[in-house]
Parts: sequence; C-alpha cells; structure tokens
Amino acid sequence: MKQPLLLVINPGSTSTKVALFDGTQSRAEQEITHPGSELSKFSSNLEQLDFRLGEVRRALETWKIQPRDLQAVIGRGGPLKPMEGGVYRLGDALLNDLRSGKLVDHASILGGLLAYRIAGEAGIPAFIADPVSVDEFDDLARISGHPDLPRISLAHALNCKAVIREVARDQKRNPEDLNLIVAHLGGGISIVAHRQGRQIDVNNANDSGPFSPERAGTLPLTGLLKLACSGKHTLPELRKMLIGKGGLIAHLGTADVREVQKRIDSGDQKARLVLEAMAYTIAKEIGAMATVLKGKVDTIILTGGVAYSKTVTDWITERVQFIAPVVIKPGQNELKALAEHAVTALQNPSMVKDYR
Repeated sequence: MKQPLLLVINPGSTSTKVALFDGTQSRAEQEITHPGSELSKFSSNLEQLDFRLGEVRRALETWKIQPRDLQAVIGRGGPLKPMEGGVYRLGDALLNDLRSGKLVDHASILGGLLAYRIAGEAGIPAFIADPVSVDEFDDLARISGHPDLPRISLAHALNCKAVIREVARDQKRNPEDLNLIVAHLGGGISIVAHRQGRQIDVNNANDSGPFSPERAGTLPLTGLLKLACSGKHTLPELRKMLIGKGGLIAHLGTADVREVQKRIDSGDQKARLVLEAMAYTIAKEIGAMATVLKGKVDTIILTGGVAYSKTVTDWITERVQFIAPVVIKPGQNELKALAEHAVTALQNPSMVKDYR
C-alpha cells in the first residue's frame, strides 16, 4: 500500500526543521537556520510567520514538491490551553488561540500556523500533536501550597509520548498497560509520570524540578524572594537568569554537557561536582514520580540530548535502578513522532481531536 506523503514542520527559536515523510519513513530533512540578523527584524515570533513560510516553500522547491503532492501537513504544537495528548485538527478555535498572541510567544506556535498555510494551498488536512501544554493531571497534582499558584502541566510531551510508544513496542506491550517514568533530559528537563497512557504528573521545567543545562529548577524559596525584592534585577532579567541562563550555564558558563565532560576528563573537580549534582536532582525527581505511581513502575526511560552522556545516565541509573529497569533512548526524533501522528490521523479519522 502506498504511504501518504507528509510534510512535517518543527520551528525552533533559531531554526525551522522541515521534513518529507513517506508514511513514517523519512524521505528528506532540512534544518533551516535563521541568523540573528534576520530574526532581529521581528518583534515577536508571530511576526516571523511569512518569513518562515517563505523558507519552508523554498525547501519544498528544492525537493521539487508542490503542496498538491502532499496528503497532509503536521506542525509542532506550541503552548496552548491545557489539553489531552493526541493529534488535533487545525480548526478555528485552535488557530484563533495561536494567532491571538495571548498565549506564550514561543517559536513552536508557528508550527500549526505554517502547517495550516501550506495545507490550505492544496485543500489537504493540517494537524498538530502532543504540544507542551498536554494536561492529563490528576486533580491532586494541581494543588500547590497556595491557591493562587496552582501547579501547571508543561512538558516535553511530544518526545516523551513517542519514546513510550517505542519502548512499549520493544516490550511487545500496549502503552495503556504500562506505568512509566520518562525523564526528558534537554536544555530543560521534564520528569513525567505516565499511568496507563496518561501523563498524570510532571515538574514544569520553568518552575521546579531538577536544574538543567539552561534552567535553575527548584530553588530555595526565601533566597529567591530576597533576590526578587532586592531591586537589582527587573522581572525579565530574573526570568532570563532562571530560565535560559540558569543551571549549568550559571555554574559553569556552558550548557554543553560534552564541554563539561571534557573539563571533568581534564581534572576539573568543580565541573564534576556540578554535573553530578544535576544527575542527583534528576534522580530525586524520578524518585518523587515513583511515589505518584505508588511504586508500581514498569520502566524508567531516559531520553533527550543529555541522555547521550554515559556519565550522566550512569549516575542517574545508580540511584534509581532499584525502582524499575532503566532504558536509555538518547536524543529526540520529534519529526518522526509528528509523522506517526499524521499517519494515525489519516488512517483513523475518529482519533483526531478538536481543540476547544
């Protein structure tokens, strides 16, 4: 059976990844880098839409593909209102929220808008899937220590759910039959408790949990309050300190774990201490998610770019392997994950969800 030809679009802060897939098999991929000199012309990510659309069209021209040759287009889903995981058609409600600018202005919101524009030229379906705002929390997980500050579900849902499907296939089991803890280890770190296919708890990497290459994670509360009220920093400066220039960057001046490993290999004891401390906080959060699942954990999955570091994964595994077997799936293949969702949507239209 001929596989559908799909266009997959994944915008990032300084690049746009585009790919052609025959079903779930990649035919061609390209990462379009956007120089700072180009992006500095725009005051928001939304303003970049036409610019990035032109770049995507040029990629299609390079591949000698017209929109009418495609069967569907799928884009990365940006921060939206809380929603269940799965694949969503790009209807009016979803598009209006993306276009409104009321939600987080992150490059990923362009994924759906770009998909819609390309698909609209050919009258074919357009989708997004598993955005960072996937929310399948139990009500207990929403309660924090103050009613004005509820816990919010934000996570690397696309990659986490993709590696769950991969591990379930490896184990010849259904994801809905498994209890899993997934640790997505990237610039930000998401530790997710999955119970029978649902993401029931996660640290919001912008607010709490382990520190990461770029983010500060959970901080001493009284110290944070004193820093915030010191008058030395504006709110945007504080945000950048904690989300973007926190974690390894704050301690060691780099977010590159490979560079940190080189320092360790050359005898840098501070680099070793800080990197092991990061692994320590990751392991602690995995332990916390084990309690969410009442100790009934089938597998712990370590994924994301940092999972390529054997030093880090060994430190984590040493502390958590008593909970459950540890499986390492380094990196992330969000393009393939999106293609899988598009194939599901075309083959099983009843599984496509509407955003409200």
